[in-house]
Amino acid sequence: MLFMEKIKSGIEIHQQLDTHKLFCSCPCVLRKDEPDFVVQRRLHAVAGEGGEIDVAAKFEAEQEKEFIYQGYDTTCLVEIDEEPPHEINQDALETVLHIALLLNCEILPISQIMRKTVVDGSNTSGFQRTVLIARKGYVETESGKVRIDNISLEEDSARKIKIEKGRTIFRLDRLGIPLVEIGTAPDITSPEQAKEVALHIGDVLRSCKVKRGIGTIRQDVNVSIEGHPRVEIKGFQDIKMFIPTIEKEVERQEKNLVGKKDLRGEVRNALPDGSSEFLRPIPGSARMYPETDLPLLKISRQMINNAKASLPKLRREIEKDLEKKGLSEDLIKLLIRSGRLDSFENLLKVVNEPNFIFKVLVEIPKEIGSHDGIKNIDGVLNLDIVESIVSAVKENKIEKGDVKHVMEEIVKGKSFADAIEIEKIDLGDVEKEIAKLVKAKPGLSVGGYMGLVMQNFKGKVSGKEVSEILRKLIK
Repeated sequence: MLFMEKIKSGIEIHQQLDTHKLFCSCPCVLRKDEPDFVVQRRLHAVAGEGGEIDVAAKFEAEQEKEFIYQGYDTTCLVEIDEEPPHEINQDALETVLHIALLLNCEILPISQIMRKTVVDGSNTSGFQRTVLIARKGYVETESGKVRIDNISLEEDSARKIKIEKGRTIFRLDRLGIPLVEIGTAPDITSPEQAKEVALHIGDVLRSCKVKRGIGTIRQDVNVSIEGHPRVEIKGFQDIKMFIPTIEKEVERQEKNLVGKKDLRGEVRNALPDGSSEFLRPIPGSARMYPETDLPLLKISRQMINNAKASLPKLRREIEKDLEKKGLSEDLIKLLIRSGRLDSFENLLKVVNEPNFIFKVLVEIPKEIGSHDGIKNIDGVLNLDIVESIVSAVKENKIEKGDVKHVMEEIVKGKSFADAIEIEKIDLGDVEKEIAKLVKAKPGLSVGGYMGLVMQNFKGKVSGKEVSEILRKLIK
């Protein structure tokens, strides 16, 4: 490509944080049921602090749309813009401080909470609250350092449900969820480097207290080649699409230059095939003005020190530690995905056998839950119960092979004390039954026989005892 070596690019990442809403105490729960009430509004563009109306806000206002907002019993007056915002969420603030420190940023001791004009209907107030937390950070890549220009904490927008002729329907369950916004400088010089930076920032985010799943993270990329204005492409969900989307945008800009047309900055929507479509003009600085209902945000040295003291490890560092402890790559991924890493580390202090602890903490409860259809299996087999079972193994009150049976009994309603009182039977009778089984089903593996025997005796005999009998009978 003619201009590929002259590409200038930066990325913006918006990630929801795993806590209550940013300026009220409402839970961050997305609803599927019918709304309890609706609010109807029209929004108008107003001038920013510079006295000008932002071009993007003007564009949206000219559409003359009506907006319908659906609310629930988990929606408060702040979200429908009938009550001033509350003090900023301190849990969300601490999480953003963690992210800023992990991205080598300077944290601002004093910052002004701002209102960003938004008249596409996604905010009931006509603006989004945002506050700059940190700047001047960096990410190291194989192609050099990429600067982090800004890290901000802001409100997520309302959720678009339906577009009808002349009106849009939003749901207020998402409005106000804390978002961290991370913006890089235009230091990225290739599609591959853009993907590398996005993966690194993603690793930092997953190491912190953020939400997981589709829709919790949104990624935008800014692209320009020499002679062409900057274009912002929004809507990335799949990290794999960074390279093809940037490549196609460069091709589009090259054609614009050759044809000397469409040389304009604009916001475009990313499409599944890597191409993009026009959304709106690029917004400018005229849409920002100070928030009048909240004081200046002050971040003390003590708050920063507390954040440093509780700084989480990066996911890749955690994976290396778990690998050293003997867990396979697949088990490491499952453990991290389960969100029970802290519980895993605590249980290792009781019995230092990583694979056994993983089985007791993650594998067996998941298996029991899937068979019995129990939705709240982690609530029934909570950490206290699991720790008691592991301690019982350590104290030789039960065998490792008895753990699943004990858990099943607890799920059925037995107390822990009753569940570990396992009725034992005469090993001579066990051996006779196993001999009959081997004769009736010849040719199975030891593991195959083991599963059938343990199922038949339902915890009344240990796996160790069955294994010894099987080794004696199968030669």
